Amino acid sequence: MSPSNSQVITVLVVDDHPLLRDGVAFALSDETDMRIVANAANGRSAIEAFRAHRPDVTLMDLQLPDMSGVDAMCAIRSEFPSACILVLTTYRGDVQVANALRKGASGFLLKASLRKELRDAIRSVKAGRRVISPDVASDLAEYMGGDMLSERELQVLGRVARGYGNKQIASEFGISEDTVKSHMKNILSKLGAKDRTHAVVTALKRGIIQI
Repeated sequence: MSPSNSQVITVLVVDDHPLLRDGVAFALSDETDMRIVANAANGRSAIEAFRAHRPDVTLMDLQLPDMSGVDAMCAIRSEFPSACILVLTTYRGDVQVANALRKGASGFLLKASLRKELRDAIRSVKAGRRVISPDVASDLAEYMGGDMLSERELQVLGRVARGYGNKQIASEFGISEDTVKSHMKNILSKLGAKDRTHAVVTALKRGIIQI
């Protein structure tokens, strides 16, 4: 017996890659209790689509061409505080996860695991439960409570990621090279990194910096 329209979970899919949107459509095609009501390829279109369709659950990519998925989510939830938004990403960065959850995401799924987790996640989020992909949850648990980088340390690490040397960084920020070295020492300690390259790789993986 098919569910009534009032029981069908309506879904908005926000991702700039057509193949991902097609993949979600295929994954949900046999589910009689859920229906995709709209697709959006960027943040602004997502906000407009949400206003037009008021979906039960929104699948939101983190990386969008015009704004971040978190910014689009915040814009939607500022108008519709009860919006259920399930964040999708390719990355397992714990900082991105924590930021999205702190700002009201109902859950967090890796795109690589959509086929096996998506349908149950949509139902869980609609029922008011929070969903976090197991791989993401393990990373989050590992790093929660660790020392966060200061604003200056983030700036220094960002320059290191772009190939700046200590002298260039010191000149840009008007500080001494010894101060830059001190910041790098703190960065390595906080991230558990062996050297500058390891620190950059770790920070990128965790979503602490982006380049």
